[in-house]
Amino acid sequence: MSMNSLQLARSLELPSREAMLQRAPSVQMFWNNNKTLLEAAWAQWETSEQERLTKIDDSLLDSALRDAVTESWNDPLQETKVANLMHEIAPDVFQFQLFDPERLADLRHYLDAVADAEIPLRPPYGIALNRGGAMLDARSEGYLAAPSFQNLYQELLDKYMRPIARLLFPETMGYDGQTFGFSIQYQANTDTSLRLHTDASSVTLNVNLNLPGETFTGSEVDFYDSMSGKMNRYVFEPGVAVIHRGNVAHAAHPITSGKRTNFVLWLYGKHGQTPSFHVPQTLADAHQRWTTPDQTPDSMAPF
Repeated sequence: MSMNSLQLARSLELPSREAMLQRAPSVQMFWNNNKTLLEAAWAQWETSEQERLTKIDDSLLDSALRDAVTESWNDPLQETKVANLMHEIAPDVFQFQLFDPERLADLRHYLDAVADAEIPLRPPYGIALNRGGAMLDARSEGYLAAPSFQNLYQELLDKYMRPIARLLFPETMGYDGQTFGFSIQYQANTDTSLRLHTDASSVTLNVNLNLPGETFTGSEVDFYDSMSGKMNRYVFEPGVAVIHRGNVAHAAHPITSGKRTNFVLWLYGKHGQTPSFHVPQTLADAHQRWTTPDQTPDSMAPF
């Protein structure tokens, strides 16, 4: 009896961690050769598990944010209601409640099922390899292609992140039509920290997925203030997102106990373009901010 897509995907042998870290040509070949198979496997998996999986959609989001964003899409002049939910925690670094903490268990239940699906997922390996993470965007090989997850992912980017970014950082408009995303997990004795770095994005959104009461120690994030030369330290809370320009240097301290799980989402322009933050820009009005770019995704992935 021939195997179906899900069975075939589960029978694949993943490239080794060493090969991934070395960017071996065989790793790229593995993902490229199995792209169609893996996408079909995720669709088949979700269909086969639909009675067991929790529904993931924008009902997982904080209701105050969801209502303010919906009002702003209907009438962009209401965007001050969104702005009022943003809290500056460091120069040009803002936090807001993205996910409803009481609904995070539903999202995590879905992600736990993903982890148990036995379908190969490519971990992020940018400046470091994060073994507990996964690529989320369709531009990335080995991404999480489950249809309902992709619907939620695109909604987070298009309906929420992009207009919020334009509201806070107006110069990024026009450099926000391309998307990128991945998940990360920090855990003591495995992947514990990330050195000081900037992102190849116009805007970065980093949201914590820990459940209420799912504590960790360490893993604070430092944001560098280039004006004062000081670091501003931040500790993530369940469902809270931090949004900042990609050129803001930041680092994750070593985690000493527990786990920290986050989604990291990027926006940037065609072929990786980002704005020059030191050149005066023509600022858009509210009605322009609350639009979706008519831009075809390119094939470039930052890593």
